[in-house]
Order: sequence, then structure tokens, then C-alpha cells
Amino acid sequence: MPQTALQIRENVPLAPLTTFQIGGPARFFAEATTPAHLAEAVTFAHQNALPLFVLGGGSNLLVRDTGFDGLVLHIQIRGITPLSDNIFAVGAGEPWDAFVQHAIDRRFAGIECLAGIPGSVGGTPVQNVGAYGQEVSQTIAAVHAYDRTTRAFVEFTNPACNFRYRASRFNTDEPSRYIVHRVDFQLHPNAAPTLRYADLQRHFAARSNPTLAEVATAVRDIRRSKGMLIVPNDPDTRSAGSYFKNPIVSTAQLPTIAAAASVPPDKVPNWPTDHGLTKLPAAWLLEHSGFIKGYGTGPAGISTRHTLALVNRHNATFADIQSLESEIITTVQAKFDITLEREPVLLA
Repeated sequence: MPQTALQIRENVPLAPLTTFQIGGPARFFAEATTPAHLAEAVTFAHQNALPLFVLGGGSNLLVRDTGFDGLVLHIQIRGITPLSDNIFAVGAGEPWDAFVQHAIDRRFAGIECLAGIPGSVGGTPVQNVGAYGQEVSQTIAAVHAYDRTTRAFVEFTNPACNFRYRASRFNTDEPSRYIVHRVDFQLHPNAAPTLRYADLQRHFAARSNPTLAEVATAVRDIRRSKGMLIVPNDPDTRSAGSYFKNPIVSTAQLPTIAAAASVPPDKVPNWPTDHGLTKLPAAWLLEHSGFIKGYGTGPAGISTRHTLALVNRHNATFADIQSLESEIITTVQAKFDITLEREPVLLA
């Protein structure tokens, strides 16, 4: 069957395609259902001198009220294909949680703690998505992409992706250069679930050997309790999930941070990494700076169930979210001398 050409539309609203439900239209918009469409989109953008933005599930995206004066390419490449006994080739447009369930139903471990995360498969290697003791980098065998610079299709093995905390080759080293169209995952057949995260350990404290399905259900329940599971008409889920990255600081700063929070040094939650550095929970910094659950009285505020989730309560604009973001960053910086970084991508 011959492949159809890429269809370009104009002035398409973007807010309905994001979990934040915020933002103006795209001047040009197209849906890529085949890898060949990626090359067509890059050519169209180049010939018309347009910026090109690649949209996946819209779960980690903040769009300006004025929209985007360029081409938005919505990745809709689907399919889950076994390549071997434990490697699956997955189209970048597959909904992430559907793939997680697909693996669990077939008793493959490795991504069960990432259940309930919104978005599509193609975005997971870009952000090195992680939660509850797992990261996608632990199971990704290869990433297949279109190189916008060389106009060629390329493949990256796991080491070549240069994964680290919430970062990769694709969003940090060479941002916007590659458009992911397929990800190969190497999973673990009939293996036990991962129970590294404290919430999960507490959940299963009274029993042993939970199944992959039970762990995934527990993760979704925990995410739901924190407003991190997309539920229609629930304003606490009109967000981009965790809005700020957990900062990594020198362990030598912990006494100063403790003093600023008026707590003993051993009461500052942190997770040591490498080279004398440690990761702090951004939620703890917000809470000790006065930004508690439910903060704010306007159209934008903080979730009533999750300190790190900035939410669109009712008809919030980009300007509303930006104002709240600025207030939080400025206050935390003044109190702790730590500059928080936004996790969602800003479409400007």
C-alpha cells in the first residue's frame, strides 16, 4: 500500500493536545504516522523558513498564549513489535501507559513502576522518564530517530544516548536535532517487580512477592492520590506533572540548607549521587518556602495533592503559570540559594 503524503493544516489549537490545557494555536500542524513523514516535515519547515516543534503526548509541555509561529509535528507512529524473546520495537506515538500494560500482561518486568505516566513512548528517552525506582534508560536498547541536520535516519545504542537524571543526548547534548520515531526496549521475562521506592515498600510491607500487575496498580493508585494520574474534569490533573526538577547540590551545602529551613542537618531529605553531590527533593524546598499543597487563589495554583504540580484550576493562561513559577523560583532562591529548574518544555 503506498504511503500517503504528509497533510499540513493551519491554525490548529494546541491546548487540547496538552495535559496543561493551556496555549494558543500552531500556525502549521501535521500528524506523522510513518517515519517518512518526519523527512517531509523537516523539508517543509526548511523550505518555508519555519521553526519545527515535535509534539508527543503533550504531558510535559507548556505552550505560550500566542501559540507557535511554525510547524508542530504531532508524532502518531504506532505499533508494538517483538524483535526477540525480550526486545520490543515500539512506535514513538504509542501511549506510554498502554505499552507498560502490554508488557505487564505478558509478564515482562522493567517498566512496571512507570505505570500511569501520561504521554507517548517517543518522549520517554528524551527526558529519561523515571519514577518510583525505575528509569526508562534501564531498559532502552536503542533509539531510532531522524537527524534533522544530516537528513538521515539514525540509530543510537543505549550508551550513545548519554542518559542521566531527566536528561539525554536528545534534550541536553543536541536538543531538537533528532526526531524519535521508534524505541527498542529490552525487558525481563518472568522477573520480579522493582520495589526500591519507599511508598511501594510500605504498600507491600504486609506481604511478599507482589506481581507485576499488583505493583503497577499500586503505582497508579499512588499517582492518583497525588493528582498525577490524568482524570477527566479533575483540575488537579490539568498539569504537566512535577513542574520542577529535583536539584543536585554539594553535600557541603546541607548544613546551610538545614539552617535556612530551621531543621537539624540530618532532617534534610537527600539522596547522594557522585563526586560529593546529593539530590534534594524540590517539593521539600517548596514546602519550606511557604508553597504548600493548594497554594494560590487564582486560576493557576499548586495541586491540593502534590506540591510539585502547578495546575490549571480554571482557564489559566501561560502568563498565570509563568507568574507562579517566577514567584516560586525567586522565593526558593532567596531562602536556600538554590535555583530551581522547570521540567516541562516551553514551546516558544
